[in-house]
Amino acid sequence: MADTADAAATVKDPVYLHTRREPFEYGLIPIPKLIFSDGAVTLGSLKDKLIQRSASSSLRVDSSAISETLQISPDHARLVLDTLASVLPSESDPLVSAKPDEIDDVGVNVFDLLLFLYIQSYKRLLPRTHKDSASVADVWPSTSAFDGYLSALSPLQLVRSNSRKFMPSQSDEEAHQLSYLQKHLANILSLLAEALDGEGDESLVLPMERFEHLGFLLQFGERGSAGIPLSQAAPFFANSDPDMPAAPVAAAQVHDWLLHSIADSLEHITERTPAKENGPSSASGSDQDVTMTDVNASFSKPSTSARGMIFIEGISKTSFMKQAADLKGSSLKVVNCHDSVIYILAPLRYATVYGCSDATIILGAVGKAVRVEHCERVHVIAASKRICIANCRECVFFLGVDHRPLIVGDNHKLQVAPYNTFYPQLEEHLTQAGIEATVNKWDEPLALGVVDPHDNLSHPAGVSDVQAETATHLDPDQFTNFLIPNWFGDECSRSTKDNPFALPEVYKASQIRNNNNLGEVKQILGETSLEDSKKRELSSALHVYFKDWLYASGNIRQLYCLQGD
Repeated sequence: MADTADAAATVKDPVYLHTRREPFEYGLIPIPKLIFSDGAVTLGSLKDKLIQRSASSSLRVDSSAISETLQISPDHARLVLDTLASVLPSESDPLVSAKPDEIDDVGVNVFDLLLFLYIQSYKRLLPRTHKDSASVADVWPSTSAFDGYLSALSPLQLVRSNSRKFMPSQSDEEAHQLSYLQKHLANILSLLAEALDGEGDESLVLPMERFEHLGFLLQFGERGSAGIPLSQAAPFFANSDPDMPAAPVAAAQVHDWLLHSIADSLEHITERTPAKENGPSSASGSDQDVTMTDVNASFSKPSTSARGMIFIEGISKTSFMKQAADLKGSSLKVVNCHDSVIYILAPLRYATVYGCSDATIILGAVGKAVRVEHCERVHVIAASKRICIANCRECVFFLGVDHRPLIVGDNHKLQVAPYNTFYPQLEEHLTQAGIEATVNKWDEPLALGVVDPHDNLSHPAGVSDVQAETATHLDPDQFTNFLIPNWFGDECSRSTKDNPFALPEVYKASQIRNNNNLGEVKQILGETSLEDSKKRELSSALHVYFKDWLYASGNIRQLYCLQGD
């Protein structure tokens, strides 16, 4: 009995193969010339050209080689490198650590580029159809807050429309990604393999250094964690002598092993799915992402996600704040939040804002990428290396970004402006995230196509080449600083006390002018002698105009911070 117990204690939970979500969520670019529908046929010939153009020792290609080989513009070639820098798995890769002005010259490894180009044919998973589409439609009000009205959403409409039961879960999406890789695995391996003497697939082998490039797409261990390197998990490379190069392995052997590992992972996901479909997910359910929907407990510490993803979901008509100590994951999604102010005052790697309306969302410092999608009348204040805006309407973005904001899809009336806030730990978080406050390309948006070929939807003929509507610059007279409430108590002497991103002169001059005007008005009111009845009449008029401005500008949401006081 004791031996049996000891044996049982030594049994470890199986380690499953997972996709890396980052290339699929943040690495797809809607540029038609980057999408190859013939598998590895075209990419196979491009592989030879890229290798010829690469540095012989490092096999890296710069933006010029990418532009000429793929026949894309220099701006698009730079975008390819910039996007790759945000999704590569290794922090030690020179492209990941390169400064913004070094990316063009540093370049990327040819095999990482080939894998990146291959998955541009991936189609995202569609949301499941809601049984009551009318209630979902009510989330998007027909009137605009910019016209002086706020949306009137009942709690019932919010609860019914915010349910992630009708959205793909992380497990749904991973199963979709695994199935895609399962179908295309042979083509992917052929791009990495090299041929020995002979002909046919039997002659294709993978050296260990090329096999390790599959870590761009796959990893063993939980998603969001460091995971186990593929070469250590693979039986044919696991015990290799680090002082001697491992012998290449037949591509067919690698193919069979990966197919078996993918099948095991898909079976594991399927086994856990029924628990979610039949009721709320438990700790052992298929979707273990953290969902923070209890707005009454918005200052409590959330539980840790097993997969490194944190969800902030369904916040309505309230203020919600999280600091670095409250967030244990490095990736965050703000989903279906309405008519609220959400403060995420922490360093992150990735952040997504999806399906929000009439909200102000502050993202502290995001070191890899931000994606804002399907939002209406939202103000986003973000310090990030990169941001992508897709299918949004009447949104304003106050940005401190190292790279050009990317705008894709069907957008309307977007505005961009320089970063406009600070909090005590901001500069510390910028340093942790690797963001340079001396660089800010908020005013250089890059617009791509109005149609996203990755969305798995049918589109009218003739619109695939239409360019997305770009963002305009916010009128300097409309620019104001955003004040974050002092939740931090005593501040240390080295804390951030001002906006670390320099304001352009035209915005700075406007601020000075507005402050001077305010001072003059205060002086005039102070020096004016009025009867009590006139004072009451003036006070009432000021209150009316101030209230109208609060609603018309959306700043009424900031008063939610005072509800709990």
